[in-house]
Amino acid sequence: MNPSLLTTQQPSPNLTTPFLNPSLKPSPNSLTFHNRRVRFTRRHTSTVRASATPEAASDVFGGKKELTPLQSVIDSMSPAVRLGTSVVVVAGALAAGYGLGLKLGGNNKTAGVGGAVVLGVAGAGAAYVANSSVPEIAAVSLHNYVAGSDPGSVKKEDIESIASRYGVSKQDEAFNAELCDIYCRYVTSILPSGDEDLKGDEADIIIKFKNSLGIDDPDAAAMHMEIGRRIFRQRLETGDREADAEQRRAFQKLIYVSELVFGKASDFLLPWMRVFKVTKSQVEVAIRDNAQRLYASKLNLISQDIHPEDLISLRDAQLQCRLSDELAEDMFRNHIRKLVEANISTSVNVLKSRTRTARDAKLIVEELDKILAFNNLLISLKNHADADRFARGVGPVSLNGGEYDGDRKMDELKLLYRAYIADALQGGRMEKDKLTALSQLRNIFGLGKREAESIAIDVTSKVYRKRLGESVTGGVLAAADSKAAFLQNLCEQLHFDTEKAIEIHEEIYRQNLQQYVKDGELSDDQVQALERLQVMLCIPKQTVEKIHEEICGTLFEKVVKEAIAAGVDGYDADVQQSVRKAAYGLRLTRGVAMSIAGKAVRKVFASYIQRSRSSGSRTEAARELKKMIMFNNLVVTELVSDIKGESSETTTDDEPIEVEATPVSEVDDDEWETLQTLRKVKPTKLNPGKAGQTEITLKDDLPERERTELYQTYLLYCLTGEVTRVPFGAQITTKKDDSEYVFLKQLGGILGLTDKEIVEVHRGLAEKAFTQQAEVILADGQLTKARVTQLNELQRQVGLPSEYAQKIIKNITSTKMAAALETAVGQGRLSIREIRELKGSGIELDAMVSEGLRQNLFKKTVDDIFSSGTGEFDEVEVYEKIPEDLSINVEKARGVVHELARTRLSNSLIQAVSLLRQRNTSGVVSSLNDLLACDKAVPASPLSWEVTEELADLFLIYLKSDPAPEKLSRLQYLLDINDATAEALQGMKDRATPTSGSSEEEFVF
Repeated sequence: MNPSLLTTQQPSPNLTTPFLNPSLKPSPNSLTFHNRRVRFTRRHTSTVRASATPEAASDVFGGKKELTPLQSVIDSMSPAVRLGTSVVVVAGALAAGYGLGLKLGGNNKTAGVGGAVVLGVAGAGAAYVANSSVPEIAAVSLHNYVAGSDPGSVKKEDIESIASRYGVSKQDEAFNAELCDIYCRYVTSILPSGDEDLKGDEADIIIKFKNSLGIDDPDAAAMHMEIGRRIFRQRLETGDREADAEQRRAFQKLIYVSELVFGKASDFLLPWMRVFKVTKSQVEVAIRDNAQRLYASKLNLISQDIHPEDLISLRDAQLQCRLSDELAEDMFRNHIRKLVEANISTSVNVLKSRTRTARDAKLIVEELDKILAFNNLLISLKNHADADRFARGVGPVSLNGGEYDGDRKMDELKLLYRAYIADALQGGRMEKDKLTALSQLRNIFGLGKREAESIAIDVTSKVYRKRLGESVTGGVLAAADSKAAFLQNLCEQLHFDTEKAIEIHEEIYRQNLQQYVKDGELSDDQVQALERLQVMLCIPKQTVEKIHEEICGTLFEKVVKEAIAAGVDGYDADVQQSVRKAAYGLRLTRGVAMSIAGKAVRKVFASYIQRSRSSGSRTEAARELKKMIMFNNLVVTELVSDIKGESSETTTDDEPIEVEATPVSEVDDDEWETLQTLRKVKPTKLNPGKAGQTEITLKDDLPERERTELYQTYLLYCLTGEVTRVPFGAQITTKKDDSEYVFLKQLGGILGLTDKEIVEVHRGLAEKAFTQQAEVILADGQLTKARVTQLNELQRQVGLPSEYAQKIIKNITSTKMAAALETAVGQGRLSIREIRELKGSGIELDAMVSEGLRQNLFKKTVDDIFSSGTGEFDEVEVYEKIPEDLSINVEKARGVVHELARTRLSNSLIQAVSLLRQRNTSGVVSSLNDLLACDKAVPASPLSWEVTEELADLFLIYLKSDPAPEKLSRLQYLLDINDATAEALQGMKDRATPTSGSSEEEFVF
């Protein structure tokens, strides 16, 4: 419905009715009024409801009306007396007129008749006037009856007796107008003013009074519309916004009550939309809003002590108010939510009180118990046998859409939930009924499962810690036969998750360990205390080791970082002593200590490698790697020895030291002897220098490719030496001795390279150098004696084994030859005979020539056979040997042959006829042989030609070439020449071949 008419909001600018928009004036056509005048005054509803005295009725309908003397005389007459009196009056008038006429007319009868007519008409007029006032008198009598009685005591029989008394009909205009006026006044008095709400019984009272009056529904509906027009006029006359809102609410109530009075007939009896230009939705909103107000007044009587009778009464009230089930359900749920919110607000106020006592804490729980009891009551009513008769919306309590449905209020609900859990655990155990109550309370508060579990775990954890502490200090846990069973029973009593209990045990152990290691080491007594705590709390050994690694490892890591930061020059006896003390005093296992030290050392290694990569030259990169090797020898090696508790023996540079290395079974000793550089880094080889540790490596920190690249960088540095740039762009290369290979071997250990990977790096570098030079020497792919000598010298210089050198040479020559073969095949300069010679020389054709080119070569070879002019076709050669030589699929090759044979068959005949016309007998014979070869590949049916004489000439020419009998017979079949013609042509064999001077009968074009 448009809010400007039926709500208290501002009027919408697009409304067209002046009742809805004060800026518009009513048009004459927009309103329709009855011809009768209706006068009524508005009285307060309570006057009519509460009073049954005539004085109260007179306030509603007005005072009694007085009759004129004539009306009083007529009122005293019955209908029969009024009729007899009228007859007497008319008869007397006629007689008096007739006598007066005779007297004045001198006994003239005509004058007497005229006088009788005149006075008779006057008498009849007087009688008519007297009788016509009877309906008005009846109306006055009706008014006085209603005004002098209680409206509730008005009876339909009394109204009908009044009408019958005066001999009038209820449909008489005056009488009906009075009925309508009375009804209109009464309806106006029943409807409350704009500020008051409906009581709910207005419609029933109006219907009862309407039935008592006996007024018809159309007339009664017209009065409702008339009341609406009055409100409309008052709306136009008022200029006050509050008065405007009051009239709008009054109009809403009029619509609602009218709809209840007339029911389904209101659709055609009450034309609100046509008369007042309102929409159907506006009417529906007016009905809905008033129905909601009435239903809300009924709901206000409902408390938490609700009974089935109350719900049935609510359902009846809903149906009477014509409120939809959806709205009724929402209103009921909102009312229930407000009742619960009152308990929650009381609990929150107590909870926030600064002077809260133990009694106040009990009050919080009591309020929450009331909510839970109310929720259980609603759930039981929902499952009641008569639930269909109950008000809609009965079910569990929900706070959605209310005051506590928001993030700001959710914290308060969490505090209440926490308080309830704390009270449930006050006795040191959690009862089952409390678990059920907590589940319901969580659903009512709308807490998530994780949120509720977090609160429960937090509260229960504190209780669990308290009981666990009492058990430990009291010796109960230590005296228990089974610690695990004791702890399990404690968790079951509190309904506490065992996983959370295990976390608490670990945290307690962690706290004790942190307290013990404040001075940097653990004493024997502290270790024994921790062991006893581990046993009592049933903490697994792996978990204890992990906690030690985390806490003690942090302290040890600090010591290791200080030792590393001391550098090569600062790693003295004091640093060694601190490392040894931390490694032993913190009771770390060797594996854990090495893992912690390895993390710190690898970070330093990574910084060296990063600087090596960012350097501008290979020499600078090798220098950074050399620094890393020295750091490993002088610092990391000593650090590892101190962690292990071993004594490191200092050696001089003059003493030979065996480099530690573990030979790998996958690399034979012979492979270390294949290259000169490999021999210098061979395991167990005696090299000058000091051995470095190989337990901490970068194997898991860098991929294999990067590690081999770093190793290769230093290997090149060992091979080429240092390159020093001097002014004017010159370079000075300083060769290094074999001592650099000791550092190279140590670098391999730091990088975590295996012996096989080291061998591959050395070999790959040598192969790369040899390949680059060999490709220059063998640029054309030809291997001469001089080039062989040159390649042998290059092999000796790079130190590459002979088998690897020969493999590289073979790859280069094969690549060059493959390119040449590809070119020759593509240009058609290679025949099948030459291909067979190449295969006989050991060349793998399928690896050098692509399959497409080999197929093209096969197609060309078959095409040459079909155009050779011999007439021969060897199936074994074509179908088996040639595909095998070219390494192509036999089935595909057969398909290519058949396709070429079909194409060449018809072309050969056309070519033979063309050469016949050119008088080229040898060419004709060759073409016919090609025709026979194609027929051998794919047997054909007889061929057709338009000029049969030319086919005979072709056969004759081929006959003169002395062919084999089987060829001649097959050609006869293909040219479709019968035996008679063949015999005739056989007789002409000795004739000369037609020449340019012969007759043209033998050649028909």
